[in-house]
Amino acid sequence: MKGLTDIAGLRVGHVSDFDAITGCTVILCEQGAVAGVEIRGSASGTEETPTLDPGHVTGRIHGILLAGGSAFGLEAASGVRRYLEHRGVGFDTGVAKVPIVPAAILFDLAIGKAGVRPNLAMGEAAAAGATADAVKEGCVGAGTGATVGKILGMSCAMKSGIGSFTVTLPEGVMVSALVAVNAFGDVRDPATGKIVAGARKDTRSHEFLDTSARLKQQAARGFAGRNTTLGVVATNAVLTKVEANKLAQFASLGMARAIYPVNTMFDGDTVFALSLGDRRADINSLGVAAAEAMAESILRAVKLAHTLGGIPGLA
Repeated sequence: MKGLTDIAGLRVGHVSDFDAITGCTVILCEQGAVAGVEIRGSASGTEETPTLDPGHVTGRIHGILLAGGSAFGLEAASGVRRYLEHRGVGFDTGVAKVPIVPAAILFDLAIGKAGVRPNLAMGEAAAAGATADAVKEGCVGAGTGATVGKILGMSCAMKSGIGSFTVTLPEGVMVSALVAVNAFGDVRDPATGKIVAGARKDTRSHEFLDTSARLKQQAARGFAGRNTTLGVVATNAVLTKVEANKLAQFASLGMARAIYPVNTMFDGDTVFALSLGDRRADINSLGVAAAEAMAESILRAVKLAHTLGGIPGLA
């Protein structure tokens, strides 16, 4: 399995700045894909998401950008559009083809160099380097500066990154996910309920704090944080725009199975959904697979992340 690129017609490209500890990830679907989105976090930073509404005139999108750099990182989407425009890809307005590239960002300014963020050139480079090869995972692309478990601050957090996983259904139907995990909360294995990566009790400890328990213990206290988990789920089954938005909702349940707590006021948790191909499948069956693919991708994102910027990883 290759991860998200198991879905024919998708290419994935990463650009990483390991000095500044930030980067971006581009998912290209140049032939066009029916798409949807679900935003459940309360600190999101996005661009072009209205194009995914069933009532919007654009029926298909041509790429997705996931980036670090907080709101500054949205600039990288212009680089993706420039790359696609040069290839003659986009929504035909009659006078020019305009590439439709929804984007979402995560906050990684607290690690590495806060003044260096994904920009137009980085977005264009990620698009130009996109391939249908197996998705590179761990501390790459939008996951370069990703971390988890930040209730006690970055000094007690753990490193995370990019993860990708595919679930196969009968008749050749596939549902794949890719996720950049930069959560306020901890990541748990849904099979055991045990914390895999998250907030540590102190800077020298390997013992987990349990973020959810701490929140309940100190309910009267205010907490702060800047985070966000960004996901993309794709299928080779035919979907309408309404169904694509529903698939994004289903995939968000996978986040809830693996991240504790999830969708907080400090997270901008966002999931995009893509439909390419001609397979036929019930949306509910696809939804079950999407949640599973998302949860497994989240586990891979922390298990494959190495220590970076002084933040310990598991790889």
